[in-house]
Amino acid sequence: MTASMPPDLLAAFEDYERAIAADDLEALDAAFAPGPATMRADAAGLLVGHDVISSFRSTRGGVPERVIERVEHRRLGPDAALVVALSRYAIGGTGTQTQLWERIEGRWLITAAHVTPRAQALDRSIWRSVGDPLWQGSWDGPLAGRTVAVKDLFALKGYRIGAGNPTYLETARVEPASAPAVVDLLRAGASLRGIARTDELAYSVAGDNPHHGTPPNGALPGALPGGSSSGPASAVATGQADIGLATDTAGSVRVPASYQGLWGLRTTHGLVPRQGLLPLAQSFDTVGWLTRDGHTLQRIADWCLSYDGSESTESVYGESGVELPWRLAVPQEVLAAADPATAEAFEALLAAVQELPDAPPVDLVSIGDLAGYADPFRLVQGAEAWRNHGEWVRAHPHALGAAVAERMRAAAEVTAAVEAQARTDLADRADHLRGLVAGTVLIAPTVPGPAPSRTATGDGVADVRTRTLRMTTPASVAGLPTVSLPLLTLPSELGPAPVGVCLTSRAGTDIALVRLARRLADLLHPSSVPAPPRPPHHGRSRS
Repeated sequence: MTASMPPDLLAAFEDYERAIAADDLEALDAAFAPGPATMRADAAGLLVGHDVISSFRSTRGGVPERVIERVEHRRLGPDAALVVALSRYAIGGTGTQTQLWERIEGRWLITAAHVTPRAQALDRSIWRSVGDPLWQGSWDGPLAGRTVAVKDLFALKGYRIGAGNPTYLETARVEPASAPAVVDLLRAGASLRGIARTDELAYSVAGDNPHHGTPPNGALPGALPGGSSSGPASAVATGQADIGLATDTAGSVRVPASYQGLWGLRTTHGLVPRQGLLPLAQSFDTVGWLTRDGHTLQRIADWCLSYDGSESTESVYGESGVELPWRLAVPQEVLAAADPATAEAFEALLAAVQELPDAPPVDLVSIGDLAGYADPFRLVQGAEAWRNHGEWVRAHPHALGAAVAERMRAAAEVTAAVEAQARTDLADRADHLRGLVAGTVLIAPTVPGPAPSRTATGDGVADVRTRTLRMTTPASVAGLPTVSLPLLTLPSELGPAPVGVCLTSRAGTDIALVRLARRLADLLHPSSVPAPPRPPHHGRSRS
């Protein structure tokens, strides 16, 4: 108990607890030892460095009211002590905090801490509704035993679509039927774990949400998760679901996949039906999936994109027997938009590819100025977003957070003439890109670099957003399938961070694209871990 603690250590511990109760950020910063070696860990991950811990704390918003019920102290040396405290929360439940205190220049400071918070029924920043399962799928099939986090844009029978906004949820109708994209996964044996959060109206690539909080980044604690499919991505990255059913308009599958070290597939535009999907911009909206491994993504693609897997996939595509050329091309403008460290790591990856026994040819190609894709894309996207949601926005003028409200204000100003010219500009760009992928597969970094810190502000954040959209919009403009796979790891201020590599192929080759991505990943990083066993399947045969 505290009676055995040195008086100056007890005073330091009590000062720290008072600062916790008051959410006194300055005092909390002062309680932790300065420098890059200080550590703090919890269920979300490990933070190293005083400044990194301070940034995390500034976004936390305090802790629930609690009392310290028990404290144990063990002396480790004349100037070091281990303190373990048991907290009881006013809202119920208990938690523990384990701290290493060291006397530095006459003051007791925390040099390492581990926090076990009170047990929660669900992380509300990730989930809107969750169950075990929320909805049971078929009892057998290629995805039997897998769980799905459904982005809060898809219709689920008996539920409302919330679109990341509580006012929208209140005003939405109860859905009479589930979206075909949901039904396909249920028929394959997967069960719905829950409805996962999205950025408001899916109109962002950051992953933050002013109403429900920002989902955690499962690969890089303290970083943004990537949006707008942030909820499904975080659910998969943290192991709360196996599959994220998501959408991608301007990168909303690919960005969170890159930020959180996941596999993510943006499907050919129009290949997966969008019935029962709340639109943002129909010219670019498409369905996609997020997984932790390529094996699971392949099973999804094989089932959902082949003729006998989906009852609704457009038959003009779904060519499960198609093969892609073992030939890669790097779009030089996309590579130039990446951070220097990302470009260097990517070029080292290409060098490793070219040393493979069965190395594919790798060419350098030009797709044109990236602003020529992103700027007209933004105008067409805005015009369609306003047509879809403008009436609701006018009826609820204070419902949106500041960032999305500003995008909707800009969207409202896009005239018919401006939209028409933008569509003309995009048509030429799309034709050029489709021509390039006729005989090769494009390869490039998915995003400029590691996920930004949740506390990042200023011009740097705007620059990352601009460069990210310039890298992701070309595939959206051309309606091409793109898969992001976690092949790069870079240093960041928050620790080692994943960065994805994207492969883009011609329309309708989604199944073959995932197969090629897995081949490349296996050649670069041979794994001694066997593929997850395929559950028994007694349904129809696969083609």
